[in-house]
Amino acid sequence: MSATPAPSPPSRPISVLSLSVPVAMGYVPLGMVFGFLFVQAGAPWWLALLASVFVFAGAAQFMMVPMLAAGLPVASIALATLVVNLRHVFYGLSLLDKLPVKPWARWYLVFALTDETYSVLTTLPPGTRTRQMVTVALLNQGWWVLGTLLGAVIGAQAQISLVGLDFALAALFAVLAVEQWRHADSAAPLWVAVVSYAVAWALLPQHALLSAIGLSVLAGLFWRKPAASEVTP
Repeated sequence: MSATPAPSPPSRPISVLSLSVPVAMGYVPLGMVFGFLFVQAGAPWWLALLASVFVFAGAAQFMMVPMLAAGLPVASIALATLVVNLRHVFYGLSLLDKLPVKPWARWYLVFALTDETYSVLTTLPPGTRTRQMVTVALLNQGWWVLGTLLGAVIGAQAQISLVGLDFALAALFAVLAVEQWRHADSAAPLWVAVVSYAVAWALLPQHALLSAIGLSVLAGLFWRKPAASEVTP
């Protein structure tokens, strides 16, 4: 008589708040910087808040401040935003199997797919519920909106400097990169990114980031994942 296999232990529930808190450590101060700069450029505080609610484009929002101050047309700003956020196309393609089926949830995740939200979503286990994925994205945007509101109010009431808070973005990317490394089966993607940026910086320093992204995409297209028989002893 064969023994009945023991049931597998239940998976530990996911705390979406704990997943979002590291993002908050970067988004709140950076959102404050954006709101502060937006108001200092002469725009009303409520317009900064609307930008973070309906645009939510991170670096493109910072780029938008001097362009609006210079009086550039909306079409030029939209084109520049498209170029800056073009990398999100590749993010979405790699998440097609994970995106929820429900249209409202799918479209919101497409809209809210920032670098940091993408990093968090890719570490979620298979079968994560739609509500949890949407909550993570919603919380991340909420931190950015909160920071924008605080910065806009401060910028409208006081003349202070927020210089130095932009380092929070570099620190946030470092934390997310470490988490990606810990959850990945191989460190190859990290080394591909590092080498790609080193090559791009040496050849095209003024366009290093865009060139590094292109090199990483090419490496991903031609990278052959080793079969299970090749990695098992």
